[in-house]
Amino acid sequence: MTPRFDTFEPFVKELERRAHGLDRPYFVALDGRSAAGKTMLAGALAEVLDASVIEGDDFYAGGVGLRTEPPAALVAACIDWRHQRIVLDALRAGRQASWHAFDWETFDGGLCAELTVRTPRPIVILEGIYSARPELADLIDLSVLVRADEGVRESRLLARDGVIGPWERQWHFAEEYYFEFIRPPTSFDMAASEMPL
Repeated sequence: MTPRFDTFEPFVKELERRAHGLDRPYFVALDGRSAAGKTMLAGALAEVLDASVIEGDDFYAGGVGLRTEPPAALVAACIDWRHQRIVLDALRAGRQASWHAFDWETFDGGLCAELTVRTPRPIVILEGIYSARPELADLIDLSVLVRADEGVRESRLLARDGVIGPWERQWHFAEEYYFEFIRPPTSFDMAASEMPL
């Protein structure tokens, strides 16, 4: 269920205030654990703010098989943040950005044939796990940690994926590492669970 506008209006108004008068887009990172509600929040914000949304999962680069590296290496390998930087840089400069997203339907390691295109807007939302990673910090104006109750997250994961097997768990371990050692909750500018959603 998408959050209603009037239940998160204070956050919307704050984003509008921060973006007002800038000669470039205002960049928001919506980060958080799998199934925490990042995509849902990004969609709701985009609808009321006419923002551009960049889906972090488009840049998945972790492969389709089980990996044996420690969690820190999985964090580094999961998302192609270098490509995300190129996209963010283009939008910051007022140019259109385009990329081929990871093909989750075929899940064979390939990219979608169709090009994803985004145009600069006053607010640009990068949503997805690792969107607030240190390598992108100089481009992000506001980092938001999207949180959900663990029971809710697990229910969403099972509904979405059907099973939480070894492949899924390897990435959950990486997420745990990231939020403990790289971007602990206290390092974020704001937490979505603290907003009136």
